[in-house]
Amino acid sequence: MTMRRFVVVSLMLAVMAAPVMADRLKDLARIKGVRNNQLVGYGLVVGLDGTGDKAPFTNQTFRNMMNQFGITLPDGVNPNLANVAAVTVSANLPPFAKAGQEIDVTVSSIGNSDSLRGGTLLMAPLKGADGNVYAMAQGSLVVGGFGAEGKDGSRITVNVPSVGRIPNGATIEREIVSPFTRGDTITFHLMRPDFTTARRVVEVVNESLGPDMAYAHDATSISVRAPRDPSQRVSFLSILENLEVDPAEDAAKVVINSRTGTIVVGQNVRVSPAAVTHGNLTVTIQENPEVQQPNPFAAGTTALEQDTQIAITEDPARMFKFGPAVTLNEIVQAVNQVGAAPGDVMAVLEALKQAGALRAELIVI
Repeated sequence: MTMRRFVVVSLMLAVMAAPVMADRLKDLARIKGVRNNQLVGYGLVVGLDGTGDKAPFTNQTFRNMMNQFGITLPDGVNPNLANVAAVTVSANLPPFAKAGQEIDVTVSSIGNSDSLRGGTLLMAPLKGADGNVYAMAQGSLVVGGFGAEGKDGSRITVNVPSVGRIPNGATIEREIVSPFTRGDTITFHLMRPDFTTARRVVEVVNESLGPDMAYAHDATSISVRAPRDPSQRVSFLSILENLEVDPAEDAAKVVINSRTGTIVVGQNVRVSPAAVTHGNLTVTIQENPEVQQPNPFAAGTTALEQDTQIAITEDPARMFKFGPAVTLNEIVQAVNQVGAAPGDVMAVLEALKQAGALRAELIVI
């Protein structure tokens, strides 16, 4: 084999082995009814090193808990709970979670507790939006933040010490019935609704599994006919979610974060022919204090007067031209040649949008 033929064959193999720009269906869509459910509860964290809260509802909760243990506190007695804090407990109940499984919980102070470090959460029920208890939480907290305070009032805090987590801190007590096995179809919801992507998903499914197996309801939902047997449906879904689909390109967008000065320009952004100039105006104020001395035999006093000098400087504005059908690379090069700051680029993009020259959606966050 000659060297030239070897090079040609190598290039052909490289092209054949090049990865296809496609995403799995599981990365593009979510299955209808298969989702997390939020749980929330209220409880007490004990064992704190004097960093508890002084909220009145903490004392009330502590009294109620003591009554459940058969201990009654006399009226008017303040337990002075320096080591107890009232907290909220939140968790996500994953789909298909079964009774007896454990999930992580997040514990957050709702009073004026300085820190939850070293505390232990007492048994707290976690309820869903329907008011039913789905899990019970309890355990020692893992707190990433900490704080220190001196007697002179100085204080330093790292991260947030009033929030902690308990890995596997809640045990599931009630299961949520999933609609996964109901009906003759499985419906996928695209995470980024797009008519072209929905059509391509339908085409890929029908080519792989047979004609008329999938159909799209709109730009978000695609239904696929599936067997009713749960075991067969699981295997069927395993095949579906691994199908590769080439998603459609997003619409042209320019996203501006006005707080941080971050600007993201999408690949499909185009600019109509336009000439742009943007100058900088600098105002400088300088204060020069001057001492005014009275005459030697005068009865006056020494006075301090301010000599204010104000200078206005306008930098020469450089005009640059955007040609028709400008690519992203050309836009970046034009802005870099001008040397505009992020704030200036924002003003230029907004002006282009108002002039109708920016063919993209301008989003300010």
